[in-house]
Amino acid sequence: MDKAAEKRVLDSVPKGVFIAGEWRDASGGATFDIEDPATQETLCAVANGTPADAIAALDAASAAQAEWAATPPRDRGEFLRRTFQLMNDRADDLALLMTLEMGKPLAEAKGEVTYGAEFFRWFSEEAVRIDGRWSMNPSGAGRLLTMKQPVGPCLLITPWNFPIAMGTRKIGPAVAAGCTMVVKPAQQTPLSMLMLAQIMKEAGLPAGVLNVVPTTKASDVTGPLFDDERLRKVSFTGSTPVGKKLMEQAAKHVLRVSMELGGNAPYLVFADADLDAAVEQAVIAKMRNIGESCVAANRFHVHESVADEFAARLAQRLGSMKVGRGTEEGVQVGPLIDAVQRSKVAELVDDAVGKGAKVLIGGEPVGDRGYFYAPTVLGGISDDATLLREEIFGPVAPVKTFSTEEEAVRAANASEFGLVAYVFTSDIKRALRVVEALEVGMVGLNRGLVSNPAAEFGGVKESGVGREGGREGIDEYLSTKYVAVDL
Repeated sequence: MDKAAEKRVLDSVPKGVFIAGEWRDASGGATFDIEDPATQETLCAVANGTPADAIAALDAASAAQAEWAATPPRDRGEFLRRTFQLMNDRADDLALLMTLEMGKPLAEAKGEVTYGAEFFRWFSEEAVRIDGRWSMNPSGAGRLLTMKQPVGPCLLITPWNFPIAMGTRKIGPAVAAGCTMVVKPAQQTPLSMLMLAQIMKEAGLPAGVLNVVPTTKASDVTGPLFDDERLRKVSFTGSTPVGKKLMEQAAKHVLRVSMELGGNAPYLVFADADLDAAVEQAVIAKMRNIGESCVAANRFHVHESVADEFAARLAQRLGSMKVGRGTEEGVQVGPLIDAVQRSKVAELVDDAVGKGAKVLIGGEPVGDRGYFYAPTVLGGISDDATLLREEIFGPVAPVKTFSTEEEAVRAANASEFGLVAYVFTSDIKRALRVVEALEVGMVGLNRGLVSNPAAEFGGVKESGVGREGGREGIDEYLSTKYVAVDL
């Protein structure tokens, strides 16, 4: 990639906090550096938001709430549609920026921009479909009227692994429903959100509807918002431990919460599965986003009759993938986000190997600079290996065998998480039995990709509460009011 293009894109991104429709320095003027995880070099510095900035952002959101809620749904939808078009017009710049700050290969970054923009198109259409109900009182004495209204000012906290799509998946329905927002992007990847805010401003978003406060001190910035009774909802994507703390804080004012938390996705391959498809889709389910995804296949439970062949073929595929900086030609696997994440992945692999696992491919860091880890396949996983219980969030595929359908389902459900599972079988009866028995919010049946803006996204157990995307996504930003009518 041309260095001049990288500089041009970085120079084009606003670096301040975005409050009441204007870019400004952080209160106090502090900044923090954004690192390229592929080179460990500093890309640029952005404003380091403070509690004062957070309150100013909520002031702006609260001031804009009533007028925005009263804006015709068609107008809100048309704004989202304009933003969708602008995002696609600038897809190359958005993708390059994302690759620079997050590390994913450029082709994947372009895919995320397309995927993220689709949330704006989808919710532009949902904005005009907010409805209520008019019905007769069962006694016949009156009528029952229900209506849906925006929840009010929201706090949206987005993660670093999908810095565009996790933002649009929250912002889209909030805008469509008539809610104003304060967005706190991840410390590692604020640039994508800052560019998105600029695009939304250019598309004509009224001042105060969207406010963005990047910061290195998340709890200091969000704490005052939770203490302020004007905030009415929080939506968070991230780890389960952090989600639990936020839910505790949300209890103070009984905020509406949407929590998309951790995952530990089982990938079940039965003896009658199409092995070609199972391997092909395993590459997608495991290696999308360098494995740094809550829906990434975390543990592969494969029938003992095909496990060796599956593992060998998966190792061959992963071993052939090119590792490098995401801007380089042909790179399929970029760096992990930072040193902490790479160390975690290495510790999980070392723990499994120490307990008897066999490394079929990879199993070690790559290179002298950047946070690269080799695509890895492990066989012979013991029951006490930590990576069967913890989310790996990296390019590591542990393969463990099972003998019976019951054993496979039991192993799949042996987790406090329940976000997504993948099932590969040619037997439709088995498929339906297993799908019903799995304790998850989503299932990929004979496919390794479930995410779709038109489908609801979310989990059960400690993987979260609420749903994003689909027809259900906008309901998270709406309250229902009942009116008793006397005729």
